[in-house]
Amino acid sequence: MTEIFHTMMNFLNKGGLFMWPLLFCSIVTVATIVLAALTLRERKVLPLVIESEIERLIPGGSPERLVRIVNEDNSSLAGVVRTALQHLRWPRSENIESVQTRARRELVRLERGLIVLEVVTGIAPLIGLIGTVSGLVHVFSGLGLSTGASDTKAVALGISEALNCTIFGLSIAVPALIGFSYFSKKIEVMSVEMESLVSDLIAKCYYGRIQSGDPTSPARSMGPAPARAPVG
Repeated sequence: MTEIFHTMMNFLNKGGLFMWPLLFCSIVTVATIVLAALTLRERKVLPLVIESEIERLIPGGSPERLVRIVNEDNSSLAGVVRTALQHLRWPRSENIESVQTRARRELVRLERGLIVLEVVTGIAPLIGLIGTVSGLVHVFSGLGLSTGASDTKAVALGISEALNCTIFGLSIAVPALIGFSYFSKKIEVMSVEMESLVSDLIAKCYYGRIQSGDPTSPARSMGPAPARAPVG
């Protein structure tokens, strides 16, 4: 273990000053990926108990049990469903608008860690490139100031050490890009599933209601008007 630590420290020291920002980027990348893997679990975002209750609800039925469930849950799906249930007295179109607003807020909350991976994907190779160029400048400036014959072995060693920054930067950017792409796609899939569930819920809750006028009134069948008694 000690030997591995000394090897890593030697690698960082030989790479120059820019290796330390890259080390920080690598730590942030690993922490962000682990945190995203924990927070973006499907059953944490879309709890099975809420999905089952929405599917169990019959059209026009009472959502009282669902209300109790979502009030005790802090998931993204629970937040969107809670918004829909709180505004059932509103017209359907206005309720849908409020649900869409809440859904966008939940989507931003789910994606808040991914911006870190996106930034690291862009800056890690650039920091590595700057470190490599800086190392090459140092190598060739020393070569130009030397009065004796050029030591090709020393130059080759200096160039190889300068390239460590580029290697390190790319080795950070690749996992960050993979993590960003994977979690972005996962959020997209879960958002589509959430939209489908909430649309189904709204359709069931507004089943049989008059779309104009009082949205909470049940639909009434319009029978034929009673015939007038003849005036005699």
